[in-house]
Amino acid sequence: MARKNILNTGIPISTSLKPTLEAENIQQRIAPNKKRLLTISALAVVVAICISFVAKFLIDFLYFITHLAFYGDVAITHVTPVGNHLGLWVILVPVAGGIVAGLMALYGSKAIRGHGIPEAMEQILTNQSKIKPTLTYLKPISSAIVIGTGGPFGAEGPIIATGGALGSTLGQLLKISHNERKILLAAGATAGMAAIFGSPIASIFLAIELLLFEFSPRSIIPVALACITGAAGHHFLFGAGPVFPIGHALEMPGNTALFVYSILGLITGFLSVFVTKIVYWIEDLFEKLPIHWMWWPAIGGLFVGVIGYFSPRTLGVGYENITDVLSGTLPMQIVLYLCVLKFISWAIALGSGTSGGTLAPLMTIGGAAGILMANVVIYYFPHTGISLSLAALVCMSALFAGASRALLTSIIFALEVTGQANALLPLLAGCTASYFVSFFLMENTIMTEKITRRGIKTPDSYQPDILESIRVEQVIKEHAIVLDEDNTVEEVRTWLENEPDYHSNYFVIVNKENQFVGIISSSGLLSQHHDPAKRIVSLIRRQPISVSEDSSLKKAVELMAVESIDVLPVISAENNFIGIISYKDILSAYKDDIDNQVKKNPSISLRRRGLKVLVRGQKLIDVFRNR
Repeated sequence: MARKNILNTGIPISTSLKPTLEAENIQQRIAPNKKRLLTISALAVVVAICISFVAKFLIDFLYFITHLAFYGDVAITHVTPVGNHLGLWVILVPVAGGIVAGLMALYGSKAIRGHGIPEAMEQILTNQSKIKPTLTYLKPISSAIVIGTGGPFGAEGPIIATGGALGSTLGQLLKISHNERKILLAAGATAGMAAIFGSPIASIFLAIELLLFEFSPRSIIPVALACITGAAGHHFLFGAGPVFPIGHALEMPGNTALFVYSILGLITGFLSVFVTKIVYWIEDLFEKLPIHWMWWPAIGGLFVGVIGYFSPRTLGVGYENITDVLSGTLPMQIVLYLCVLKFISWAIALGSGTSGGTLAPLMTIGGAAGILMANVVIYYFPHTGISLSLAALVCMSALFAGASRALLTSIIFALEVTGQANALLPLLAGCTASYFVSFFLMENTIMTEKITRRGIKTPDSYQPDILESIRVEQVIKEHAIVLDEDNTVEEVRTWLENEPDYHSNYFVIVNKENQFVGIISSSGLLSQHHDPAKRIVSLIRRQPISVSEDSSLKKAVELMAVESIDVLPVISAENNFIGIISYKDILSAYKDDIDNQVKKNPSISLRRRGLKVLVRGQKLIDVFRNR
């Protein structure tokens, strides 16, 4: 930094400006607090323990309602509506469940409507992760009633919403930041999923892809601990082993089979777009009905009951359907019913705004579609080496990957709930193909379409913060006038009058050792209220704030935001003043990053310096000649 004495009193001038001094208390406020992380992690584990028991209650209550509604007895043992003997009366059972859900939404909370994840995303993005505490009991009860009376949904959506509500409620009771509340919300939601399916890794990826919108230790550690706790709760309360056992080990597919699975995933991608569009088209139709929305779930339940009368397997949560589909031994008629009728029943019920999840229905529909497509392939190309079970697994995961665009979640979930490691490559190929189609053909997903219609933008990428990777010393461009702390107000004013070329909105104050002391504004210096004999150091009104030259731009931005300042002095490791950084420097860094992503220039030129390609219209000569 070039410096020069302007006055005999030693006022130095700096023609290049870099960051300055640091205030310890401000640094502590913005720096990652490891003790705080331990606290949030402990809270996340507590939430996970609670939601594990809530998951158990939800499943037991769901079975209780199923026993009561379809068989007229009182029990909480595992049961499905398939074996009921109600005849035509079965049509009215889902209608009754829809009426109860509508009343609970009307007089309890309208937020119980929907399938859970979009509602959690909305609260994270717009309401500082604040969810009404009443959802912690209204959502599981309403969902259990809807699903127990035949609603074609999975229990995972309601428990995700309930876990998110529980984490958010705890975050609202305690003195924590908005971001910490978001972490507790995500931890509760994903712990609920892990408690239902025993899939902690997939639950962590679900948090990253659909809830957190970030990847950092402060969020991943609490969420991971919560998911592990939820999985432990699953093993303790529901038993160990895969949730959807296939019954036989899947063989590692060859290249031909892998190619076929990729094609099946590609076709499933188009199916995922169709499914998403139909669901929201049906929802739009319900919006046009000239009756109160409270009655919509009952109307949806009527369709569910009619379809359930002809195909009882479409009723209820249907986890056993997934296991049967993966076995590859179901009759083709039942597979066709699960693919077509289950989809119609689920789409109408979901579009009606009732309470239920999407993961299990999508897996059932996708798996059945995979069986149908695989049978066609085997019929015409019998030597491809594909298996019905693996085709079903790939397509059920690909349908969820395309509809939700939670790619990694879909792949890992399929591996965890089946325990089939040999399925990894086909799953990767099929889900990626489906994701590819969905990305190019569908702007929003089944998870984001609803909240996008409300004007809420969801992040579509998770890039590292550019400010984290740039050091302060790399972007210093501002200039400032540096003054000695012993100069008087009169001396500085006189010097400024004699140096009209120097203009600045602020002045940096240093001591004899060039250590940063503070910063004053030009308006403060030139004010006529000051005694001309007063030392300029006495004009400093703000606590000295600075940043070190090796700090990241993110740290500089946080300091500027906390203190509401637009320039920040920079200091060296020896606490010497170096210069100043401003918001313009930071914007310039962002511009450079945008240029790096947009501008397209070759890094290696094929032209060799000193070689001419054309000689006035003659032939090409010695382009690759050695020099």
